Amino acid sequence: METVKVFEIKEYMIIWRQLELMNFGGVTVRVRAIVRCTGGEYTMDVYFVDDDSAVPEPMYDITEKKGYLFLNIRDILAFTDMLRNERPVYGHLRGDRPDWMSVSTAKEPVGEGEG
Repeated sequence: METVKVFEIKEYMIIWRQLELMNFGGVTVRVRAIVRCTGGEYTMDVYFVDDDSAVPEPMYDITEKKGYLFLNIRDILAFTDMLRNERPVYGHLRGDRPDWMSVSTAKEPVGEGEG
C-alpha cells in the first residue's frame, strides 16, 4: 500500500453547509463547506470549518485512497480560485507524514500571468 501518493486533481465539487457537526478521530468539527477534489481513483476532501471549530490533523485513509484536510472557512475563496485558474493542480496524500498533506500547483515561470 502506498503511504505517499501525489495525484493530479482533475475535478472538484463544492458543497456548502449551514453548519454541520462532524467527528474525525474523536475531534468534533464545525463544517461550513467541503471541496471534494478527485483525480482517478484518489480523492481529497477539504473541510472548511468556522472560526470556533477545532481543527484535526490531516488524515489519509490508504485503503479507501482518500485524504482529509481541514482549513478555515476564510480560506475557501483562495482555495477555489487556485482550482479554477491554475493547471495542473496536485493533491499530496501522506500516510507517513499527514501534517505534510497539501494541494499544490506545478512550478511556473515568474510573471507567466493567465494565458
